Amino acid sequence: MANELQGKRIAFLFTEGVEQVELEKPLEAVRDAGAEVDLISLETGEVQMFQHHDKGDTIEATKAVSKVEPTDYDGLVLPGGVINPDILRTDEDAVRFVRTLFDRGKPVGAICHGPWTLVEADVVRGRKLTSWPSLKTDIRNAGGDWTDAECLEDGGLVTSRKPDDLPAFCSAIVELFAEDQATAGPRTTEAVTL
Repeated sequence: MANELQGKRIAFLFTEGVEQVELEKPLEAVRDAGAEVDLISLETGEVQMFQHHDKGDTIEATKAVSKVEPTDYDGLVLPGGVINPDILRTDEDAVRFVRTLFDRGKPVGAICHGPWTLVEADVVRGRKLTSWPSLKTDIRNAGGDWTDAECLEDGGLVTSRKPDDLPAFCSAIVELFAEDQATAGPRTTEAVTL
């Protein structure tokens, strides 16, 4: 990965309990590709990451979701962890931020439990996506077509299941974010297994 994301600004939205590797690896991939990144949470300051059920490192959230404009971003990453999206999906500002980016046709990547926030934002209807298996029923109840796959892309939405899928997920989000969204046209519901 070189500079294919030069000039792009990507939002990473997360909070307490984010799965450390699911934040760090995509963050590294997007930065290595030349993107400017904002680390957005419910509030600015230190956020406790987790390594599955155990506390991991902390990371500094530099912006609060209530203070950012979705129009300032070229894409969004929603990392997983059980606690993180369970909190995000109950926050009106976080849900509105996700829905607005999605509605504007901005590319979005979500891994593991990250799609919970997409369900709450009501943006999975008619889309094929994957996630941690325990979200299958929630996604289907929200009108999504859940599939067990390493990585899926459906009209500007990239999803993966778990940390083992990170190499495919990271490659897919960099490729998606590198596309010229101005010429990509409206989102379709044709899914591609990556």
